[in-house]
Amino acid sequence: MLRLDPEPGFQLPEPFQDNRGRVAIFIDGANLFYAALQMGIEIDYTRLLKTLTGRSPLLRSFFYTGVDRNNEKQQGFLLWMRRNGYRVVTKELTQLPDGSKRANLDVEIAVDMLSLVRWYETAVLVSGDGDLAYAVNAVSYQGARVEVVSLRSMTSDQLINLADRYIDLESIKDYIKKTNRPSYLYRPSFTTDEEDEG
Repeated sequence: MLRLDPEPGFQLPEPFQDNRGRVAIFIDGANLFYAALQMGIEIDYTRLLKTLTGRSPLLRSFFYTGVDRNNEKQQGFLLWMRRNGYRVVTKELTQLPDGSKRANLDVEIAVDMLSLVRWYETAVLVSGDGDLAYAVNAVSYQGARVEVVSLRSMTSDQLINLADRYIDLESIKDYIKKTNRPSYLYRPSFTTDEEDEG
C-alpha cells in the first residue's frame, strides 16, 4: 500500500481531503489528454496522482493508452509513468478506414476495476466515457464507492448518475496542471471519436 504525501505548500482540493479508504485509480489516457486540451493545460502526472489519492492509501493507479511502438517520445513518457507510480496498460493502435488511429481500452479498464474491487474501498475513474457506466454500476454493487473525474462537457450523464461522487476536472485543474517544472508531456498519436465520450 502506498501513501503519497503532498509536497510542502500543496493544498488538496476539498473532495480529496477526507480518507476514502484504499483508493484504486483508473485513468483513460486519451480521454484525459483531450480534456486537458479543452481546458488549455498540460497535466502534471505527479500532481495528478497526489491529488486523486488525497489523504487515502493508494492501492494502485492504472494509466490506459493506445501505443505506437515507433513513437520514441511516447515510449519515453510511458517509461516515466511506470517509474513514477503508474501501472501502464497499453494496446496497439489500429488504423481506421478514415486514416486515423485508435485504441479502445474500455474492456481493460472495466476488467481491472472489477478484478480488484475486493481490495479497494474507492475507485477513482478518470474518464467520461459512457461505455464504462455498466462497470461503474457493477463495482458499486460490490460495495465500493466510485468517483468519476472528468470534464463535464465530455462526460456521459449516465456515468455521473451512477457515480457516488462526480468531480469536474475544471474544478481541480489548478491542482493538476503543469507548472515550470520539467516533466513529460503526453500526446497520444491518434484521434478519438467524440461519440465514445458519451
